[in-house]
Amino acid sequence: MPVVRSSEAVVHEVHGARFVSYAAPRTGSRELAAWRVEIPAGSGGPAHRVSREEVFHLLDGELLMTVDGRTERVAAGDTVIINPGATLALENPADRTATAWVTTSVGLEAELADGTRLTPPWAN
Repeated sequence: MPVVRSSEAVVHEVHGARFVSYAAPRTGSRELAAWRVEIPAGSGGPAHRVSREEVFHLLDGELLMTVDGRTERVAAGDTVIINPGATLALENPADRTATAWVTTSVGLEAELADGTRLTPPWAN
């Protein structure tokens, strides 16, 4: 039974956000990847198309999440499901860091608007 201690989580900093990876193949997960993402006040990430379903559960703060051109303001306790092939962008309009728990299947890839394909290390 793999147990990932908080002190063993791997931290990645990308586009001003902090990704703290817990479940991934390197920690013993075969099918799912899960991480905490911290998005600082006044920042956001670039639009990207996801290859796998992602589930965002906002733990703290608020975000503007745009999925396929539709923007929703989400707050702590809200969950957003992003289907495979959808384009996602998020922004933190608040004055404090927003924190979310994200789960997806192993193998997630993200494609940026310029066609660049990324394989996030926290999800693989």
